[in-house]
Amino acid sequence: MARRPAKRLQGELAYHSGLAAEEAVARHYCARGLPVADQRWRGRGGEIDLIVHDGEGLIFVEVKKSSTFDRAAERVTQRQINRIYAAAGEYLGKMPKGQLTDVRFDVALVDGTGAMKILENAFI
Repeated sequence: MARRPAKRLQGELAYHSGLAAEEAVARHYCARGLPVADQRWRGRGGEIDLIVHDGEGLIFVEVKKSSTFDRAAERVTQRQINRIYAAAGEYLGKMPKGQLTDVRFDVALVDGTGAMKILENAFI
């Protein structure tokens, strides 16, 4: 039986841990009556982890998981924010109100214990 290199195994664990965090955040929004419209939506501008319906509006959610909330928050870079804005603009192009759709950008932080902190309107 071939062993996987440690770095590859670490990457796989991080990937699956991130997926689990996204699922937990999706359940959190659904429990608040805000259904998920899309998950891991990819456009030309980049990827958006979660897109959630909020009435006639949308919430674009970036999910970050790390050992602590602070470490997770540090992983949200300006470059990434710009990509999320670009992808959101592309996504809004398929909405009935287009760019006039009410939107909000949240960041969901998940720590090593699975605890969650939602930062609403995080990109202001």
